[in-house]
Amino acid sequence: MGVLTKEQLEEHYQHLKERPFFPELLAYMLSGQVVIGILEGEDAVDSVRKIVGATNPLEAQSGTIRALYGTSQTENVIHASDSVTSAADEIQRFFK
Repeated sequence: MGVLTKEQLEEHYQHLKERPFFPELLAYMLSGQVVIGILEGEDAVDSVRKIVGATNPLEAQSGTIRALYGTSQTENVIHASDSVTSAADEIQRFFK
């Protein structure tokens, strides 16, 4: 568990910085501690993304983490890498 820095989050979400919801996302992510982990295994990225569910909790399949605990697209409670390449970048970012 830990608290992410504004710099880490701005790097992580650089593709969203110009979106109107970015300040809200940043505030949410800075509001408290987060659990950061690395999951490994065969087809780990796809397997984890199935468990996590769609970004919008209202569109997430019943029983997924986001469907159960997410409250909005901004406050969807969990992040999962979308590719092996992204996962490698994110591991470097959060586990220097």
